[in-house]
Amino acid sequence: MKAQEHRPAILFGAFDRHNFGDLLLAHIAAHVMKGRALHYGGLADRDLSAYGGHKVRALARVAESLGDTPVDILHVGGEILTCSAWEAAVMLLPPSEARAVVARLDAQPAQRAAWASAQLGLRDFAPYLLPDGLFANVASVRYHAVGGIELDRLEPAMRAEVVAKLKAATSVSVRDLQTRTMLEAAGVSCHLAPDPAVMVADIFAPRIREHARQGELARVMSAFPRGYLAVQCSADFGDDETLAALARQLEQMATEWDLGIVLFRAGAAPWHDDLDVYRRLASIMGSVPVRVFGSLNLWDICALVAHSRGYAGSSLHGSIVASAFALPRVGLLRPGQSLGSSKQAAFAATWGLAGAPAAVPPAALASGMAEAIGAGQAERDAFARELVKAFGASA
Repeated sequence: MKAQEHRPAILFGAFDRHNFGDLLLAHIAAHVMKGRALHYGGLADRDLSAYGGHKVRALARVAESLGDTPVDILHVGGEILTCSAWEAAVMLLPPSEARAVVARLDAQPAQRAAWASAQLGLRDFAPYLLPDGLFANVASVRYHAVGGIELDRLEPAMRAEVVAKLKAATSVSVRDLQTRTMLEAAGVSCHLAPDPAVMVADIFAPRIREHARQGELARVMSAFPRGYLAVQCSADFGDDETLAALARQLEQMATEWDLGIVLFRAGAAPWHDDLDVYRRLASIMGSVPVRVFGSLNLWDICALVAHSRGYAGSSLHGSIVASAFALPRVGLLRPGQSLGSSKQAAFAATWGLAGAPAAVPPAALASGMAEAIGAGQAERDAFARELVKAFGASA
């Protein structure tokens, strides 16, 4: 047995809060590293097992428990390169507390930074990148398929910290060309690897099928015997004009393709998806069958997407899961968002697409989905296989 297989491995990432993609990434990393003694580290002690996630401990507590034991650190992925301490700390709060803190501190950068540092117990600008000095004996530090498409927009101090941490790592892979280009310009050696979520069907299809046979999803499938479109949007879509445009597009698609609309949350942490936005959207779609999916369980969400007739949403991992199951999918741009700041566009520009636009504004959703559906099943199947192959080659 190799020496590293005897060492504990710490999986470190943003799966300490409810976000569909981050919860899934931890499971895929654990599958790839099965047989190792694994610890799940985040920025706070959290138990996400009720949602299909893991029991997570604050990284400092993990380090304290392991003492001088040699460890391997794996950053499991996600858009962690540009997540600031302020953002991380707010997203770890209950939504009601988060609203109060944001209202009090959002316009006060100095106080905001001090509050975040105290909240996390760290002085780092980019806390989801391994903080210095926590572990007494680090054998390796790896970053796997991480993202940071807005790295060039960070404040200089945070950007310098990110670059320094990556330069000190044992290995770095990123999930898109946009991030790699910026890092290489800063002197960081890195290679490309597709987001691990491309493996979800290959690894977890039986588990996901089992979730489709029970609970809320079974009732949804019974209610929509001709199928449904799985639709997700973040709280950024909550203004009246955007919701009206989105409602018109969804009504058009539901009518043309004889399907229902199921609205689901890909994240319940602050600054993710807002249940009230979905209720408002459903209320103005009176002419077509629509349902708000309540479950926040990771595997229920995977099953909802996997058994749909297609996916539309602002979540990159929603798109990737749909692609892994060879389904039509279209990304949604937030109001005013450019393609250059879209994680979906950056991922598609790197790994290709199965005949669909990477992301469109809400008013163009129906035409985008028509293009995605028109690509054909054979092309989508081939794309799903290519992503799995690319993941294997990058491991």
